[in-house]
Order: sequence, then structure tokens, then C-alpha cells
Amino acid sequence: MSDNQKLRDYLNKVTADLRQTRRRLEEARSADAQPIAIIGMSCRFPGGVESPEGLWELVAGERDAISPFPRDRGWDVDGLYDPDPERTGTSYARAGGFLADAGGFDAEFFGISPREALAMDPQQRLLLELAWEVFEAAGIDPTSVAGRPVGTYVGTSTSGYGITLAEAPPGVEGYLLTGSAAAVASGRIAYALGLEGPAVTIDTACSSSLVAMHLAAQALRSGESELAVAGGATVMSSPGTFVEFSRQRGLSPDGLCKPFAAAADGTGWGEGVGLLLLERLSDALANDHRVLGVLRGSSVNQDGASNGLTAPNGPSQQRVIRQALRNARVAGAQVDVVEAHGTGTTLGDPIEAQALLDTYGQGRPEGRPLWLGSVKSNIGHTQAAAGVAGVIKMVMAMRHGELPVTLHVDEPSPHVDWSAGDVRLLTESVPWRADGHPRRAGVSSFGVSGTNAHVILEEPPAVQPKTAAPVADSGPVAWVLSGRGDAGLRGQAARLADFVRDRRAARTVDREWLTGVAAGLAGRAALDQRATVVGSDVDELLKGLDALTADGQPLAAATDSRTVFVFPGQGGQWVGMGRELLVSWPVFADRMAVCERALDPFVDWSLREVLTGSDEKWLGRVDVVQPVLWAVMVSLAEVWRAAGVEPDAVVGHSQGEIAAAVVAGRLSVEDGARVVALRSRALLRLSGQGAMASVALDAVEVEGVLPGSVTVAAVNAPGQVVVSGLPDEVAELCVRLDGQGVRARRIEVDYASHHAQVEVVEGRLRG
Repeated sequence: MSDNQKLRDYLNKVTADLRQTRRRLEEARSADAQPIAIIGMSCRFPGGVESPEGLWELVAGERDAISPFPRDRGWDVDGLYDPDPERTGTSYARAGGFLADAGGFDAEFFGISPREALAMDPQQRLLLELAWEVFEAAGIDPTSVAGRPVGTYVGTSTSGYGITLAEAPPGVEGYLLTGSAAAVASGRIAYALGLEGPAVTIDTACSSSLVAMHLAAQALRSGESELAVAGGATVMSSPGTFVEFSRQRGLSPDGLCKPFAAAADGTGWGEGVGLLLLERLSDALANDHRVLGVLRGSSVNQDGASNGLTAPNGPSQQRVIRQALRNARVAGAQVDVVEAHGTGTTLGDPIEAQALLDTYGQGRPEGRPLWLGSVKSNIGHTQAAAGVAGVIKMVMAMRHGELPVTLHVDEPSPHVDWSAGDVRLLTESVPWRADGHPRRAGVSSFGVSGTNAHVILEEPPAVQPKTAAPVADSGPVAWVLSGRGDAGLRGQAARLADFVRDRRAARTVDREWLTGVAAGLAGRAALDQRATVVGSDVDELLKGLDALTADGQPLAAATDSRTVFVFPGQGGQWVGMGRELLVSWPVFADRMAVCERALDPFVDWSLREVLTGSDEKWLGRVDVVQPVLWAVMVSLAEVWRAAGVEPDAVVGHSQGEIAAAVVAGRLSVEDGARVVALRSRALLRLSGQGAMASVALDAVEVEGVLPGSVTVAAVNAPGQVVVSGLPDEVAELCVRLDGQGVRARRIEVDYASHHAQVEVVEGRLRG
């Protein structure tokens, strides 16, 4: 080989290596920038807020949830307050944002003994409850994620809750360490649900929940986790935070946060818990999960050696914002609003405002300022849960297309040069329009530790889950409930009834809403105690819930979780049956296409034409109706299987028996199509030789009144029997029974007798 040839080969190899390296770099960059979907949210915040919808109602209603110190926590409320900030051991504020019933916990639900529950920090208890809820909010059964690489990232810190060995009641010793250790907060969630991804507890003070969100997103992008729970929790079990900040003169005397206001006079403490369920956006869309919002990018940094350990650092805040924008690959002018840290302090707010003016306030389009607000004006500074509270608020604001007002702002702070950039305080609510690009929001959290975090949120893509079921215009709606024990089930029914009454009072209940509730309930875990409430309207459903709530109502436990698919015979068909399913459920349409190809050699009509058409002539032909019903049942079974429902047994009647055999794998689709088509043709040829009637008598009673040729064809239920025989004798029987006051109705579709059907079909199959 010549030297020139060696050189060419070498250069070709180098070129190929460079192309491969470039491709790998592009793949890495793409993975690093992959958007993260928020597919579930759960929370508890002051003011009785128990859901993201509840938080939205609070902020949209322009209310704050600040209240006097609670008297159910063992605090010396009267002795704790002193207006003198110099007096040690006291607080010159006596109000804040407190959770209602922070000590409440259903320990039995999670298999925790009362003694262990007593030793557990309330933050751990609430995180357990909300972890369960966040999966259900995403339409994922919490019992289905065990053993999967699901990450848990929780921001929290020591709450002051703790029972010393000297104070511990008998039997509590041994649970104190795990009950009070912040490290266990994430691990307990992973243990309870069987999650096997990373479980990390983060304490960067007030930025903890956004740092948790940032780390969870990184784990998802790297493939370390397929789903991730992220958020934060703060419950003030002791008044120590109030006492400490009183000495630092950092408290607002009235407990109200006044973000960026001239009247700002310190922070107002609050508490809360919030969790998000995160998934790579591409996976969320592929898995048909509803996307509530999108995390485009995030960043975390540190103040470093600033002018004080706890003092905010403006340049560091600017850097963390700019890095988050770079990671999100969006410009500052493409962000509409920032949910600020905004604690209402005279030192921190001006520094933060200046950082926002320098980053987001420059180069903005005419008439499109950066809007600025803070949820702390509603619920106080919820510390480790502050960031996630802002995220939930912004996701809900995107959904409703409105930016809610920030409370307690008399006028913009005079300590900020507001003319230095196009930033405007939300002193009143404003509509939030897309205006040429997706709605976007920044959310900031700056920890007293010096750790800063900023995230960029974007509204969800304009797609709906492919498996969204069409809403029927009429007919009953079924609400399924389950719980652990009678009390749990009754409690679920009572909470749902209260929720429905609130919505009805707000005039937001319609048919679509009722079926939406049904779909949400059906996606929850099926626990051991179950009930179903059925009604055609909201009043009937509420009546059923109230009956279920009553203590005297007997309840039966679901001890056997086996599933049976029941395939009926002819009689339930209608024009247009399956039409919407063909459009809205791809798995149904795919299976129906397989059935159509299998039927084509045996029929002279089109299965799709019958399903999508509006001609009632098909309903009068047994050789059309029965194969179509068979195909619908076989395809519906695939829909259930795609949803994770596998039958332990199948049973069917008439063409339903053939569908059951196909679903069970005893017949192929092709063999099932042949049997149902030939059977229905045989029935058509035999029409006129027999008749059927439905009689409202028990089987034993009807035997005594039958003419010679008429026999019992089917026993459908007590007091509901089908008879068959010669047409004249069946007609005479109906007239005679009607005269005796017994309901007897001839079935209009003309059938041969059961024995004749069997003989003809068996003969055709043998042929």
C-alpha cells in the first residue's frame, strides 16, 4: 500500500471519528435540554388548601390565609407574644400561615402503628399522603410503581418536632430517630411506595423545593429515573423560627408578606407541603399522560463570599437567572412573568427586584412588561415549600389564563429604581395571553443558606391524551370509590360529596365534568373496601354518596381481585355504536381492522361502513348485527387490556360466547370471524321457524305454563326468563300471560329454536 493510500485511509478514519463524536455531542446536548413534563401536583397550604385547585381559588379570590398562632400545638401562645423585639424567648409577631389539622394522619392506611406515627415528624406524615395523591393526580395507580426506577427528591429541614427519650410514652422508643431525621423524609416515601430510584432529602433552606426539582430533572434527563417526585415541606412544630427572626428584626409585625411594597416591613412565616410528579416530556406524551406544565430549564448556584452569610447577593441572582434561561434555550423577553422569592423584607426585595430589572427587564417588546408577583402575599413564606408553591401557582395560572394580583402592595417600593427596566408589579390581576409564543414563567427561590434556584416553566403542548374517552350525552355515570376499612371508604365518599356540592354551588357541574370525575376515580388504586355510586345526574350521584357516608349503610370488602370479562348476546346494539371509539381509541381501531379483514371473505357488507353509518337497516339483519357485535366486543377487550386490565376468566352468550373464545385465545380472530359469520347466516335462513319472548317469571314458575313446543331458552336473572318455540305458540303464551298480569314480551328479532341453530351451524362447520 502506497503512502498516499495510507494517508487517505487515515484521514477517512479521522473524519468518520469526528462525525461520530459530533453526533454524540449533539445527542448529549439534546438530552441535557430535554423538557420535563409536570404530570401531577398535590399540596397542602394555609387557608384550608388541600389541592392545586384550592390554591388557585385562594389566590384568584384575592385572599390571604394569615391567622393567629394555633392553639393545638402545645405552644404558650399568650406568653409567646411580646411587642418588644428585644425581649428574648418571645415573638413580636403573633400571626402566620398555618396548616389546618397539621397533626392529622391516617397511619393505618400506610401500615404504620400509632406509636410509630406519634414519633414521626408531621412533615413526614404529610409527605406520605401527598406522594400517594400526586400519583393519583397523574392517573397512575400508586401501587403500580413499586420496583420501578422512580426518584424521590424532597426539600425539608428540621421542624422542631421531637419527643425526647425522657418524654417518650411507652413503646415509642426505637422510632424517634427515623421519625425526626430529615434524611428519612424521602426514604420513607420510597419505602412506602416501593420506589427504587434515588431518594434524596435536600436542605438549602428556602430554596430547597426548587433545588429538589432541579436535581429531579437532571436525573430524568440522564435516564437515572423514569419518573420523579419532587417538592418540599415545612411544618412549624415549634415557634422557634418566630423567636429567632424576632431577634433579627426580620419579621412583619402583622404576619403579612408585602412583596416589593413601600409598606414592606419583614417576612411573614407560613408552612405548607407541595409535590410534583415529573417525567420526560417525550415519555409523558408517549405514555399518554396529561401534561400540566413543562419545566424548560433550571439552574442552581451559591452567593459565595457576599456581604453576609444570610444576606442576598444580587450578582449571584442575576447569574442563576441567566443560566436557567440558557438551559431553557429561551430569551428573557420570551418570559411573561416571574413568581418571585419576594419575602417582603426591606433588604432582600430591592436586591431581587434589581436582579430582575437587569435580566428580564431589558430589551422587551413594546407593551409587554415582565409581570412580577409572589404567592407569599397569600400564604406567607412557606420556607422549604416556597418554591413549589410558586410553581403550582404558575401552572394553575397558565391553565386559567390569568395572572393573579399580589396582595398587600400599597405602592411599589421606593428603594427600587423601577425605571431601570420594563418590570411591573401585579397590583391587579391581568389576563395572561400567549401573544405569539407559549406562556412562560420564571420562579425564584433564594435560600438563607446562600443557595439560589431559578426555574423556567412553559405551558403544556396543545395535545390531548389519545385515550381520552368521548363524553356520552346521556346515560348513567358510575363513580368508583375505594378505601382501607369502612372509615376510609366513608371518608372518601364524604370528601367527594363536599367537593361536588362546592362545584355545584359554583355552577361548574355539567355532563363532561361528571364523566371527568368518573375517569379520575377509575384511575385510582383499588383498595380492599370498595363501592360504586351510579346516577344519571349530580343529584342522583350525591344521593348515592350520602347513603354511602351514612354509618348504618352496610359495606362489603373486596376480598377477591380477579377480573371476568362478560360478553352479552344480541339486543344492546344501536346505530353509531363504536363510532367515537374508532376515532378516539387507536387500539380499538387497530383491533377492529383485524376483525374486518377476518370477516371480509364471509360477508357482503363493510364492517367500518356499518359502524360509521347512520342507516338503521343494518339493525334488522341478524347476519350483520351479530358479526358486528362480535367485532366490537373483541376490540373492546383490547382497550381494557391496553389499560392494564387482564381477565382471569371470560364468559359469553350467543355471539358473545364466540368473542369470549377469541379473547381467551381458544379461537383465532380468523376462526372466530368464520364461526360468527356462518352462524348468523344460518339464523337468517331459519328465521320464521321460531320465536323468542322475555317472561317476568322464575324458571320454575314458567315451566308450569309453557305449551308443548315452547321451552326455556335462557335464565337471565330471578324473575327474568327467555323462552323459545314455534311463533304461534310463543305469541299465544304472551297474550295469555299478559292477561294474567305477568309481563311477557316477544323479542322482535326472529330466531330459530336453539336446537335447530346448533344442528345447522354444526353441519355448516363440518362441511
